[in-house]
Amino acid sequence: MCFREFHGVPKITVLGSSLAMTLVLAACGQGSSQQEQAAPPPPVVTAITVQSAAVPNIIELPGRIEAMRTAEVRARTDGIVEARLYKEGTDVAEGQPLFRIDQRDYRAQVQQAQAALARAQAARANSASIVRRYQPLVAERAVSAQEFDAAQADLRQADASVTDARAALSRAQLQLSYTIVRAPIAGRAGRAQVTQGALVSATQATPLTQVDQMSPIYAVFTQSSAALSELIQQSRSGGLALPNLSHVTVRLTLEDGTEYGPTGQLDFAGQTVDPTTGSQQLRAQFPNPNRMLLPGQFVRAHVNAGTIRNGISVPQRAVQLSNQAASVMVVDGSGTVQSRPVKLGGQVGGNWVILSGLKPGEKVVTEGWQKVQPGQKVRIQSPGQAAPSQAQGQPGGQPGAAR
Repeated sequence: MCFREFHGVPKITVLGSSLAMTLVLAACGQGSSQQEQAAPPPPVVTAITVQSAAVPNIIELPGRIEAMRTAEVRARTDGIVEARLYKEGTDVAEGQPLFRIDQRDYRAQVQQAQAALARAQAARANSASIVRRYQPLVAERAVSAQEFDAAQADLRQADASVTDARAALSRAQLQLSYTIVRAPIAGRAGRAQVTQGALVSATQATPLTQVDQMSPIYAVFTQSSAALSELIQQSRSGGLALPNLSHVTVRLTLEDGTEYGPTGQLDFAGQTVDPTTGSQQLRAQFPNPNRMLLPGQFVRAHVNAGTIRNGISVPQRAVQLSNQAASVMVVDGSGTVQSRPVKLGGQVGGNWVILSGLKPGEKVVTEGWQKVQPGQKVRIQSPGQAAPSQAQGQPGGQPGAAR
């Protein structure tokens, strides 16, 4: 083989350098290709397409339980409490005796009134007999007309005395009846405010106990007047269908987070605004057969305030709650996720009602949002679709293949 020099350098040397450079570039290209193959694929998330539909307009409000009727039992007569006739904290019937006050003085007053009535009746009988005797004698001029008129006047005075004595007897009997303190309404009687031997006074209206009607029972809560005005405006614009007040249903959540079974009905909406809070009062009535709801108990009311005609709802698992703010992950047309703040309404089944922040047709991540960051590319799978296997995410599709 013949070799020629190229400016003093053998041609074989030039060819060797070119071959070496080609091998180096090929090795670099192969390494870059391996790095590209080793890069992880975009994470897979589950997303749904937002659609508008008629959804219930659920408003959540804090509230308190109040007894439907409350009666403060107070003393209506003076005396010493002899006995408590009921068990504290139990249900009592209307008219059931609760306390007994010393009756001896009032029994004596009743006896005095009975005696006064008897005297008045005797005097009246005497006056009536005189009038009967004088009546035929007046015609015979055996008795003067003046004497007959005086006899008739005495009879009328006797009638008045009988009426007065009978009223005094009724009053004495009424005072005697006050010594047995009875429940004014049916309900649950509270703790006794006095003990046996305590002196009670009618003039001071000494409190004895309290009776609360426990079933049915009220839940009272408030809503800002601005929010109520917004509901009215939505109803007038046609975006919200509001039922009549008597058809608004309410459900309760207790302090421990459990849902109270029976459903209540809204029966009162205040027509005045509290100047200190800017809110209006609402009230719902609930059955309380098992006495689970107690006066003063804190609850959360879920008011079904009509139907949003073109509402939007998403599963609860798609909503991220942080510092009283809510957001969802939205996938745009290029497959990039973005965090979107939303305004929440109430909960319907397993979904949150979205009042603002989303539009129909947008894709919301329901599962897998924990492993992505805003601005990151993702791959979307439909709900219920099996997740891709690990082999699909490895180079060459061979699980566990070593290179």
